[in-house]
Parts: sequence; C-alpha cells; structure tokens
Amino acid sequence: MNHALQDTGTAGQPILRVTGLKKTYGAILAVSGVSFQVMPGEIFGVIGPNGSGKTTLFNSMLGQITPDAGKIELNGEDVTHCGPLQLNQRGVGRTFQTLQVFGKMTVRDNLIVAAQEHQGSMFSRMFAPGDSGLGARADALIDQFRIRHVAHKKAGELSYGQQKLVDIAMAFMSEPALVLLDEPCAGVNPSLVGGISTLLKELNRNPKIGQHSSFVVIEHNMDFVMDLCHRIMVMVEGQVMAIGTPAEIRANKQVLDAYLGN
Repeated sequence: MNHALQDTGTAGQPILRVTGLKKTYGAILAVSGVSFQVMPGEIFGVIGPNGSGKTTLFNSMLGQITPDAGKIELNGEDVTHCGPLQLNQRGVGRTFQTLQVFGKMTVRDNLIVAAQEHQGSMFSRMFAPGDSGLGARADALIDQFRIRHVAHKKAGELSYGQQKLVDIAMAFMSEPALVLLDEPCAGVNPSLVGGISTLLKELNRNPKIGQHSSFVVIEHNMDFVMDLCHRIMVMVEGQVMAIGTPAEIRANKQVLDAYLGN
C-alpha cells in the first residue's frame, strides 16, 4: 500500500515547478509543453513507454541539457539554465541509470567524495584532506542503507546490487531537499527492489537522515512506482497524459489503453 504523504504544506510553494518545457532534436519533438509541480516532502513518479520523453525531461531538470522553451523553478528560483554543479549547490541530489561509484575507493570514501561535490570541482574533491568533516554523515547513511559490513571495501568489489545502494546513498550525502532518481531499480535483483523502496520511504520521512527530501523518480518497475510514489505523471510522445495518485492512474482508462495495458 502506498504510504501517506507527510505534512508537506501543499498550500505553500512547490519545491519544483516545471512549466511549458519543450525540447526538440531536429525534427523530433522529444518534450512538448510539459508542466507539473512537486511539493516539499512529495515522492513524484514519472512513467511512460520508451521514447515518451522521460530521459529528456530528466536531463533538463538535471541541468545536463537546456530546453528550447519553458521554465524550471526550484523553490521559486528560475534554474532553467543552471548546470549540474549549480543545482547540487542549491540542494538537488541525483542518481543516473548507470552507476557513478568510484570502483577503487572504499564505500565510505565514495560517500564523502559525493558530499564534497557541492563544495568545489572534481579536482578539489579528489584531493581534499581527510574526510572534510563529513565522516559522521557518511557513517549515518552507511547504517541507514545497511551496508556497514562493506563500508571499508572498495566499491568495485561489491555486487551490482550493493553498488546500487552505494550510488543511491551518495545522492543523499549533501543533505539535498530534492533528489532525482533515474531508474533506481534498473538491473537490480528483484529481491532487493523492496529494500530500495523501504529505504527511500525512510529517507523521505526521516528528518535526521533524509531531511524530508522530495523525490522525482523515473522507473519502469510499475509495482515499485505504485507502492512508492504519492503522485505519478504519465508521459506519452513527449506530452503529459495524466497526473494523479497511484489509484487514479490505475483507474485511468486512457492510461491503461496507452501504457499500462501493454
């Protein structure tokens, strides 16, 4: 059953607002006028068939590409033209479809390096002295993600599922207010999927660790999305088909015919 949305102050300002976003690649309209908002403390899912524009939308929100039109606002600030580092410094964490761990570094050091990202360049992060005062935060997340037994192993020596947990934990090291998760279950053993869902729920509601983080999640695992997310947006051919609670999405005949039914 989907967990209840925490007190997010939904009458207030969205943490993320996307308005009229458009992006074309030649003659291909990848994203066409997409608009939605995410409230503080909300877990917002994005689903759709391959080619629906999810990745282009995500890359725009991550600052990896610049949309042709539209606006992306973070806590009311226009961040449409901000790059990944600028967004990280404004409280945005993220994971990618492919693992971003440093295989030759220990799990604990991976987390510390991830938190240093918002403090400077890759060069300064790699050569920063000690743990930069981030050890306590790393240890808290190591315990939260139940990976204490591999904390001092090199990340490259871990199983794919364990590396995935490290990768997700790294996204929370800078205490982000908003985390963008790109297919967190991709390639993960089905037995671990439920564990990832439980962890994300804990992080979403635990003020000590997750700071009531808001999440935007792209994922193909429908059971995972329906269980985890408070609201879900369905994209088809670059446009928004529907936005609603998991129950509303399951009951939407248009969505069933275009996506879920397939």
